[in-house]
Amino acid sequence: MAFSDETKDRVNAAIGIAKSVITVGWIPLIIYIGYKSSNPQPSLIKLITPLA
Repeated sequence: MAFSDETKDRVNAAIGIAKSVITVGWIPLIIYIGYKSSNPQPSLIKLITPLA
């Protein structure tokens, strides 16, 4: 089953967007998982800024 050039371009664009989303969202996801599983949970202001 051969894809047309337009379909290949759309798939490549979707993969590029997915890579960007994963790259940008990886660290916040890890921080969120750590925040939700910690006991006791720190306040959000202390999580965001270390000077609070």
